[in-house]
Amino acid sequence: MARRPITPFAALPVAPPIDPPTDTPSDTPAEATAPTTLLPHGIAPDNLAALPRGCGVYVFRGEGALPLYIGKSVNLRARVLSHLRSADEAAMLAQSRRVDTYRTAGEIGALLLEAQWVKQHMPLYNIRLRRSRSLVAWRLSPDGGSAGQPPQLVDSGRHDFAHTSDLYGLYASRRAAQEDLRALAAEHRLCLVALGLEKPLRRGCFGRQLRQCDGVCTGDEPSAAHHTRLFSALLAQQVQRWPYPGAVDIIERDGDWVQAHRVHNWCYLGSHTRQGQPPDAPQAVVPPTPHGPTPTPTPAPAPTSASAPTVPAASATSARFDLATYKILVKPLLGGGVAVQAVG
Repeated sequence: MARRPITPFAALPVAPPIDPPTDTPSDTPAEATAPTTLLPHGIAPDNLAALPRGCGVYVFRGEGALPLYIGKSVNLRARVLSHLRSADEAAMLAQSRRVDTYRTAGEIGALLLEAQWVKQHMPLYNIRLRRSRSLVAWRLSPDGGSAGQPPQLVDSGRHDFAHTSDLYGLYASRRAAQEDLRALAAEHRLCLVALGLEKPLRRGCFGRQLRQCDGVCTGDEPSAAHHTRLFSALLAQQVQRWPYPGAVDIIERDGDWVQAHRVHNWCYLGSHTRQGQPPDAPQAVVPPTPHGPTPTPTPAPAPTSASAPTVPAASATSARFDLATYKILVKPLLGGGVAVQAVG
């Protein structure tokens, strides 16, 4: 079976927001239909009136090349208008000149696109989802209890987190990882010396002196028992290995529109349309350009079939393990809540 060419997000066609609200005549002025409580902004009324109601990603833009804010929603129109009523976002709204939207067939596609664009373009008003240069995790050896070895801190720059066993927790820094392990130690009466977070003392660790440690450091608790308790404390944070032999497509549908999101090793590679087009697709489409001016609309291409060639996909080797993407994908993929097809 031939591989399907896939389209990176930077080359996917974007439907400009031209669908008017279904409950409002198209010739009704936007000012008459917009809420009277909207905060001051520089966005054109026809831009707001044309916001689609479907699922996707929206981009607030100002006069500069960089986006101000990137977000996602299952109802783009409702979410964008909610920004315009939020007093906490008055500074961003004062700089806003337009809102661009990109439709997706489902929420997973919107989450993946939002996370990718925020990391790529670092919008001024996005704080979360920004890329960490390297992640760290605790590696707990299965036989660490008998050897008395503490958990080891490993980083994603030297280890392939998608295929490394016995990893627990994902952190942006060593300090965050150590603080979390200290919190677990306090909650589960673990020994900071055995965890490698304190130097050994003659009378045991400091926690033992405060009766907050069960005494593995003084010989009152077997190392294997302490290791078992540590494993139980970390189990909820276990990093899941990539569960497939290769890349897979996550399939989402919106009416007759079928969209596939290709992922591999907990990395997002790109999306392509399998069938149809968005229900609110216009007669012209434009590519998303987060760093450039508004492009001139071009004629819409015919709906692509499952085997129709598209723009080449992003390379799997160039995509790095990403915390936000992992959190988006791990639950639906391991829980079986989405349609998945193997690539091959």
